[in-house]
Amino acid sequence: MNADIQPKLTQIVIYPVKSLDGIVVDRAQISTGGALEFDRRWAIVDAGGKVVNAKRTAKIQQLRSQFDFVNRGSESDCRSLIHLQTVDDASNYTFCLNTELTELSQWLSQFFGFDVNLIENTTTGFPDDLNAYGPTIVSTATLATICEWFPDLDLAEVRRRFRTNLELSGVPAFWEDRLFSAPEEAIDFQLGNVRFYGINPCQRCVVPTRSSFSGAVTAKFQQTFTHQRQQTLPSNVNVARFNHFYRLAVNTQIPLVEAGKFLKTGDRLTISSGDDR
Repeated sequence: MNADIQPKLTQIVIYPVKSLDGIVVDRAQISTGGALEFDRRWAIVDAGGKVVNAKRTAKIQQLRSQFDFVNRGSESDCRSLIHLQTVDDASNYTFCLNTELTELSQWLSQFFGFDVNLIENTTTGFPDDLNAYGPTIVSTATLATICEWFPDLDLAEVRRRFRTNLELSGVPAFWEDRLFSAPEEAIDFQLGNVRFYGINPCQRCVVPTRSSFSGAVTAKFQQTFTHQRQQTLPSNVNVARFNHFYRLAVNTQIPLVEAGKFLKTGDRLTISSGDDR
């Protein structure tokens, strides 16, 4: 690795309820399923069990959420609280994710206009990619470059649109693209003392094309993004991994033996010597 490049973990974001707002934390424990603890632990589903997310309905982007996790010393005495507001109602509605899922489901059903329930997976959460179930990784420089492509978007909005878990500093834009290689070939690296495998560039959906607050569509977002992404692709990247260029950030796996370890802001990223490109 170039001596001038010193990748460091500067932000960790977890998304307790899939498709709702994230929370910034200083550290995150690795779950027994290789995910970040509490990341996408809950998901909203309809009566048929299909996930209700921002891909499916832009209305979810008109819903604001905050979370409090209160640990009184034992698993049985932990409380996970969600606070909800809508763009049309400044009132704050609070529910306990441990004991009030029925009441929360009723409130959300009224908001969406059809019956929904919350389901929970404490082991793996509900990742989009079941093969690359670990946290996603991007660099601050990459997100800042996207702001240049879309001058009406600031860094905070770009972060909310792309919903990446781990953010790196100390590297140039798109440096993280070296954390994946050929199909069926993982890049072995570490963040702090946690081992990762870089799997592939994350395929994006309709969600980043819309305002994270209103759901309003940014005109020609995907076309502009795709063109600029192709033009700025680093020279050392395996282009064969891009059947299209509407991809951003790296999907990962964390070996299950890493469960119980912690990621912390300030952790350094090191690539195994055999994978150093």
